[in-house]
Amino acid sequence: MNDHLIVGYESASADTEIKQVVLNLKRANRHGLIAGATGTGKTVTMQALAESFANVGVPVLLADVKGDVSGISQAGKTHPKINERLVKLGLPTDAWCGCPTIFWDLHGKAGHPIRATISDMGPLLIARLLGLNDTQEGILNIAFAVADDQGLLLLDLKDLRSMLNHLSEHSSELRSLYGNISASSVGAIQRRLLVLDRGGAKAFFGEPMLELADLMQTDTDGRGFISVLVADKLMENPAVYSTMLLWLLSELFEELPEVGDPEKPKLVLFFDEAHLLFKDTPTALVDKIEQVVRLIRSKGVGVYFVTQSPADLPDRVLAQLGNRFQHALRAYTPREQQAVKVAAQTFRSDGSFSVTEVISQLGVGEALVSTLQPDGSPSFVRATKIKPPLSRLGPATRPERAGVMAVSPIMGKYDEAIDRESAFEKLKARAENAADEAERAKQEQTRPSPKAEPERTAAKPKKTSSRQGVGEAFIKSVMRTVGNGIGRSLVRGILGSLFKGR
Repeated sequence: MNDHLIVGYESASADTEIKQVVLNLKRANRHGLIAGATGTGKTVTMQALAESFANVGVPVLLADVKGDVSGISQAGKTHPKINERLVKLGLPTDAWCGCPTIFWDLHGKAGHPIRATISDMGPLLIARLLGLNDTQEGILNIAFAVADDQGLLLLDLKDLRSMLNHLSEHSSELRSLYGNISASSVGAIQRRLLVLDRGGAKAFFGEPMLELADLMQTDTDGRGFISVLVADKLMENPAVYSTMLLWLLSELFEELPEVGDPEKPKLVLFFDEAHLLFKDTPTALVDKIEQVVRLIRSKGVGVYFVTQSPADLPDRVLAQLGNRFQHALRAYTPREQQAVKVAAQTFRSDGSFSVTEVISQLGVGEALVSTLQPDGSPSFVRATKIKPPLSRLGPATRPERAGVMAVSPIMGKYDEAIDRESAFEKLKARAENAADEAERAKQEQTRPSPKAEPERTAAKPKKTSSRQGVGEAFIKSVMRTVGNGIGRSLVRGILGSLFKGR
C-alpha cells in the first residue's frame, strides 16, 4: 500500500517535469480545510479526496448539500481536460469506476434513515438546536437529570415533551432538589419543540440509533465505503444539519478507542458548509468542538471542513487543521481583500511566488495546497492542479440510486422505526394510575354508610343552600367529562400531580 494519496501536480511544472503534490496517509488524521469561493472546485476536490481515501481502504462520510456528490457511486467518463491531468500524473485514462457507497437520509427517502436518541444527544446539543437561552437550557438540564434519577428513557421528541410536562406539574416537589422550574420557560421550550417537530426533525430522533460501525465498513475488495449524507433537503433546516454533524463528531470521540497515529485513518469526515457548525453557537459548545477536534485525531479520525473562507471557522479550530486546500478567493471589497491576506498568512511559503496574489488568480480546479510532511511539519505551499476523480462528476439518477440501495450492506437495518417503552409511555401509565386512584377515592368518600342510612331517612331534612362550592363544582364538571378522551386527559393532567404518591 502507498503511504500517500496523490492530490495533483504543481501548476508551474513544465510538461517534462511533473511534480506531484501528495497527502501523507499517516498525517491525514491531522484534519484539513478545503476553502474557496463558490464555483472554484471545492466539491470536486472533496470528491477526489474521498475517492482516494476509499481506494486505499479508508471509510468516508461526506455531506452532499447540493445534491451533486451522489455521482461518486457511478463510473466517470472520459473528457479531454480530465484525461490531460491524468496523463500528466501518470494515471490510466480508462479506469473509470464508482466507489462503494451507502446513502443516508434523515428523512429516509433518498437513503437509509439516520437517527439519534434524545438522551444520547444530550442537553447541550438539544439546547443549541432549539436556540435556548441560559434559563431555558437550565430547565432542559433539569429534565435530563430527573429522567436519569427516575429511570425514564428519553428517546424521541414525545418523550422530551412528556418530561417537560412532568416538570411543570411537579415543580413544587422538584424545586428543593433541582432548583426553580419556571412554567414560562417550560412553555417556551415546548413551543420550540413544536416548531422543530413541524419542521421535519421528528424523524431524526428515535430508534434504531445509528451504529458507528456501519460508517466504517469496507467491501470485499478492501475499498472503504463512502457514506453519503443526502443533505440537499436537510439544508432547509441548517440547525438540524449542523447539530447532527456535531453529535456524530461527539459520538465518535466518546466511543472509539485511542490508536495514536495509525498508518492510515480509520475514518475520514468531510463537513460541507462548515460555517453552519459555528453559526450562533454558544462559547461553551465551541470550546467542546475545539476539544473534540483536537483530540479525535488520536482515535484515528480525520475531519475535513469545507467552506468558502478560512475566516468562517474559529481560530482555535482552524489551528487544528494541518492539511490545507485553498481554492480561489475573490477580492473585490475591502473585507474580501482582508480575507485573502488572512488566508495567505496561514501558509508556509518559500518565497518563490506571492501567495496573496496567486489566491485571487487560481483557475477552476486549481488550489494552493500545503500538507503535513512525514515529520509533522507543513510543506511549502504549492499552486496545484487537482487530480480529477474517476467517479462521475454530477448526481446519480434515481434508478442508479435505487440500484445502490438494493445492494447496501445495511439494507433493512434502519428502515423501520422502533418505539419501545420510554418516558412517554411510563409517564402516561403513571398518570392513568393516578386518575384511577382519584376516582376510587372519590367513590369511597361519596358512598353512604349502612348504619347512618336509617337515621338520615328518619331525621327531618335540613334546609341547605342549593349553591355548590367552587371546588365541588369543578370536580363534578371534570367527572362528567371523564367518559370521553378529552375529559380523561384532563383528569390525568390535574389529578396526576395530586395523587402521585399513591
